[in-house]
Amino acid sequence: MSHEHDLSPGARFPDLDLPDHTGRGRTLSELAGGDPLALFSSRGWWCPKEQRYMRALCSIQDEFEVAYAKIVVLSVDSPEVQAAFRAGLGARFTFLSDAQRRWIAQLPLCEGTDTLHHPYRPAAFTLFPDLTIHRAYNGYWYWGRATMEEVRRDMREISRQVRPDWEVPRE
Repeated sequence: MSHEHDLSPGARFPDLDLPDHTGRGRTLSELAGGDPLALFSSRGWWCPKEQRYMRALCSIQDEFEVAYAKIVVLSVDSPEVQAAFRAGLGARFTFLSDAQRRWIAQLPLCEGTDTLHHPYRPAAFTLFPDLTIHRAYNGYWYWGRATMEEVRRDMREISRQVRPDWEVPRE
């Protein structure tokens, strides 16, 4: 399998074009909408680790909404399954479905140990509005996942760089 996309900090994350949890086609840049974005690849609804982590993301979704930042989750679950999982979580952020596995083959994120689901390897990317990668986290082993405090810190660092009125006026 060829991995043509570099997913290290400073590289640009590909502008994924996939259906969301409603089945509507979306792009990552459209979802960012000029704001910082936290992208999480997920094994899927069936994994207890993912269920736990998604509940943690839901705990900070209010902060993202008032801070002009976005959360997006990427998995191989179908839009219908994502919609049910999202509703059960109480999530308001977007889930992108790569059920056809169009992008998983192009990203170095295929989890090779699960031969039943062929899911994404859990990872997190904090992105600038233009999809440049600020930081990448390998969540394959649960402790490698970004903590909610690390996500907050990354969003602060990105916002500081992209918001022209970030600093307190001196006059």
